[in-house]
Amino acid sequence: MENAAQKLDWALVEVFLAVADTGSLSEAARQLGTSQPTVGRQIRQIEDQLQVSLFHRHARGLQLTEAGAALRPHARAMREAAFALGLAAAGQSDQMSGTVRITASEAASVYHLPAIIAQLRQDAPEISVELVPSDTSENLLFREADIAVRMFRSEQLDIITKYLGEITLGMFAAESYVARKGIPQGFEDLAHHDLVGYDRSTAIIDGMRELGFPATREMFGVRCDDNIAYWELIRAGCGIGFGQECLGQQDPALVQLPTDFPMPTIPVWLAAHEAMRHTPRIRRVWEALEASLMPLITRPH
Repeated sequence: MENAAQKLDWALVEVFLAVADTGSLSEAARQLGTSQPTVGRQIRQIEDQLQVSLFHRHARGLQLTEAGAALRPHARAMREAAFALGLAAAGQSDQMSGTVRITASEAASVYHLPAIIAQLRQDAPEISVELVPSDTSENLLFREADIAVRMFRSEQLDIITKYLGEITLGMFAAESYVARKGIPQGFEDLAHHDLVGYDRSTAIIDGMRELGFPATREMFGVRCDDNIAYWELIRAGCGIGFGQECLGQQDPALVQLPTDFPMPTIPVWLAAHEAMRHTPRIRRVWEALEASLMPLITRPH
């Protein structure tokens, strides 16, 4: 066992963790970018090396054996150590050339970042950019991304953050909708208009209730949680909705409607792992993002 452990390949440990986390050879293969037979062969290989059975095979998938469950936390510790080693090494790079992986919300990735990345590629063509549109929190510690543009402050340890300010929201409707229905005269008049809201998310309803308006889900004749589709529904004339002022004010198809109530704002943060923040290419992309996003900020601090 001791000799087997000393010769153990980290790649096999990574496969073991993927199968343990998913309970499926096929799902683990998808995550690892390989084939199911390869994952199955690698699991047998690590079991042979360690001389233990790590999984019970069932029709519905794989379940950890007692030995597999006991080894899992040690395997996770190996993964964290490997990532930490990789981060430390990458952080020592003095090369400007290379790849920088950016994650941002789907809306920011569609409406804000393409122009920023296009300019960055003109100014620094030696830097390749990978963009990860996601409304979930990508893990900077495990280098799922190098830089994050977030609408909240990261609470992870070893993550450097910078608060850029707030993006103001506005109330908008399409020109075609206003031509048909007119402009609401005050908050109470919204009840007599077509509204575009969220489906499962209660963010809009909660915000309206905080302002003293008894909003209900049924008030919204069209509902969608996808922010890109939501914005297009407003542009198509489905009703009145809410969005970033910096987007709506630039869109000739939309009219910003007056409000007699305070509109919420969205905070904007940059985040990166402290081990990577000052490598030349990360610093260059960070500075480009900061400079280009600042004009969108209406209430910088």
